[in-house]
Amino acid sequence: MNTLTDKDVAMSLLEDLTSNVKQIQDEVLEEILRCDANTEYLQSFLHGSADKELFKKNVPVGTYEDFKPYIERVVNGEPSGLVSGRPLTGFVLSSGTSSGKQKLIPMNDKYLENTKLLTDFRSIVLSKHVDGHNQGKSLKLLFTGPSSMTLSGLPASYASTFFFKSGYFKNPPSFWDTSFTTPGEVIYCPDTKQSLYCQLLCGLVMRDEVTGIGAVFASIFVQGMIFLEKTWKDMCSNIRSGQLSDWITDLGCRESVSKILGGPNPQLADQIQDICSQKSWKGIIPQLWPNTKFVEGVITGQMAQYVPALEFYVDDQLPLYSPAYSSSESPFAVNMNPLCKPQDISYTFIPNMSYFEFLPIDEGNDDAIVDLVDVKLGSYYELVVTTYSGLHRCKVGDVLQVTGFYNSAPQFKFVRRQNVVISVYLEATTEEELLKAVKRATEVIESSNIMLRDFTCYPHIADTPGHYVLYWELKGNNYDGISELDPDMMVECCSVIEESLNALYRKFRSKEKTIGALEIRVVQPGTFDSLMEYFIAQGATLTQYKTPRCIKSPEALQVLESKSGKLKIAKQEIKNGKHVLLVDPKSVTDINGAVQVRCVNYLTNMFLMDRNSSVMEFLPKGWLKLAGVGQLVYQWVANWSRIRHEGTWHDPVGETLAASLLMAIMFSAMITSSRATKQLTKKQTLKPKFFGQPFPKPGLPQFPRPGGFPTNPMPFPQFPKPGFPQLPGQGFPKNPMPFPQFPKPGFPQFPGFGFPKFPQFPKPGSPSFPPATPTISTPPSIPVTPTLSN
Repeated sequence: MNTLTDKDVAMSLLEDLTSNVKQIQDEVLEEILRCDANTEYLQSFLHGSADKELFKKNVPVGTYEDFKPYIERVVNGEPSGLVSGRPLTGFVLSSGTSSGKQKLIPMNDKYLENTKLLTDFRSIVLSKHVDGHNQGKSLKLLFTGPSSMTLSGLPASYASTFFFKSGYFKNPPSFWDTSFTTPGEVIYCPDTKQSLYCQLLCGLVMRDEVTGIGAVFASIFVQGMIFLEKTWKDMCSNIRSGQLSDWITDLGCRESVSKILGGPNPQLADQIQDICSQKSWKGIIPQLWPNTKFVEGVITGQMAQYVPALEFYVDDQLPLYSPAYSSSESPFAVNMNPLCKPQDISYTFIPNMSYFEFLPIDEGNDDAIVDLVDVKLGSYYELVVTTYSGLHRCKVGDVLQVTGFYNSAPQFKFVRRQNVVISVYLEATTEEELLKAVKRATEVIESSNIMLRDFTCYPHIADTPGHYVLYWELKGNNYDGISELDPDMMVECCSVIEESLNALYRKFRSKEKTIGALEIRVVQPGTFDSLMEYFIAQGATLTQYKTPRCIKSPEALQVLESKSGKLKIAKQEIKNGKHVLLVDPKSVTDINGAVQVRCVNYLTNMFLMDRNSSVMEFLPKGWLKLAGVGQLVYQWVANWSRIRHEGTWHDPVGETLAASLLMAIMFSAMITSSRATKQLTKKQTLKPKFFGQPFPKPGLPQFPRPGGFPTNPMPFPQFPKPGFPQLPGQGFPKNPMPFPQFPKPGFPQFPGFGFPKFPQFPKPGSPSFPPATPTISTPPSIPVTPTLSN
């Protein structure tokens, strides 16, 4: 029944399914119970019976955790009959968006059949509303991930990976718009960066043939566009020369994309260059792909926050199409109105996908559960599903609202994930998790007699990767105003919060780097009173008002931003499980003060942190010239301490440092532990001290480390006279001692970055040291995109 060979047959089936919802849902439940009545889970409730009424009476509504013990037994090698009467073919790895924990969902052939059927319906609905969409090519950013083999001998992977590697995807019906610009070898490439580059390059080569563009999720497509902004010049060079960039090393990518390039095409390269060279990329998509008719990708739920970015790129010239609603548990529904506005998107449930039930959101008991045909227009429900592969009355965790009906099939608007308060990528943080994390962080500030009056958060996705912004209103325990905050204390708060969030957040944050550093912005006293006044002015009442834990309204966000303190922003960088304390340079009005704080923290970290730590460079533009010999000292210390350097020795883009005490602060400031370091100002007169004691003699004293003193530290470079040489701007010593030679000529290579050899130092007697500005040649970088999942 699910094998469609003709578009008319497919449309006829869709109409039949949506017109006979009750009958088909009854048949689905009967079929599932006949197969699964003797599974171990159902046996305890039904005792082998396949009666539908007994099922509804005896089987409780549960969550994945109720099925997890049975699933784990099958994963570890016990018979699949424990959970499903149908033979299992694998396990779908969920994205973990509901709880921060990934799940293993049993899968059989029925799952892939239904996924293919939903894709059939998506294609015929689109062809009904968009003429000629399948007469060209589709530029879809599609990725697959690796599969792992469980002890049961069954594979585990993401739903999209299973589907993209299935025969359904490789041999589609004629009405699918699967004439992709991307070769299969590129889709299956394990290197996400190489795959994305090649997919975009192929799309540019065939720009006039593209009639549809998008990705599975809106977030992936937006990241693809940001990546294109950084790499279009390289792509134009590839098209102009007909040669693929050398850093594309995957053989499948090289061979297939080289064939598509064909040879030099300078005319096409010039066209693309003219478009991409514009000052603004507003409306860039219809310019680059003039025949495209829509941008496709899930833009509901967590993905709704990417709609403004998509609208910027299309400039109201193309519709944004959210095709279907699925999860790791089952496919669910299709969008029957692809040209509607993003805020009006609803999904029509297809009744043969699974057996669907709904818990009214205002009820707290299973007695209130209703069938698909009994939902009420305008009401809110939590979705409960019974699948063909062994989940029985399992909560999916999605809150939906009934918005209408297509024939007799209800249509639902996705409202939210249950209990999720903030998300910037594919993670999900609940209000409970956020409250616990902030509570732990307040223990840090309480030691300084500071209390947290109120807070809220905001998912900042204007930059990539996105990150959490927390707005804190603080109050002194003994006074209202706080004249000064310890930057390291605030950074420690960031660290505590990030370490307290769920495992998926930490994975995306520290390993895959698709979430940026959490940020705390301390707002002025009375800010949350102003926020309350804003919401009351919008119609809320004082007795009902509660501070929103996540800000959605741009106007409400402006209330917070207008009262955000410029000097009180902290970020936390996580590198391989270690922490480097930084003050965000963009947040400090006095750039010299920012340099002072950062330099003290950097040197303290270098000497005191574990050797397996790392340091990220955030020095301001102009530091090389002003640092003079100090840049070499800094690099030598980094090498001596064996800290992995993950930054840049050259000048970054940013505010130019007008006048600096950089070297004075590096060696004349009071260097204290990172926790106690205070922000210094250039008005202070500081003497060379270490932990409050003068340096005993020229050279480097022994510095305590976690675990003890270094055994044989390299000697610090000696200068001609005791003390530090003259500072930059006052003239360098005429004959500085030669800088210590490294084991091999040139500066050592840094792991993972491939720095070129450092320029040779001048011979003794040279009047000055050249600035260290080697050219760095690395592949274009983007935030790592995790494997897509439904």
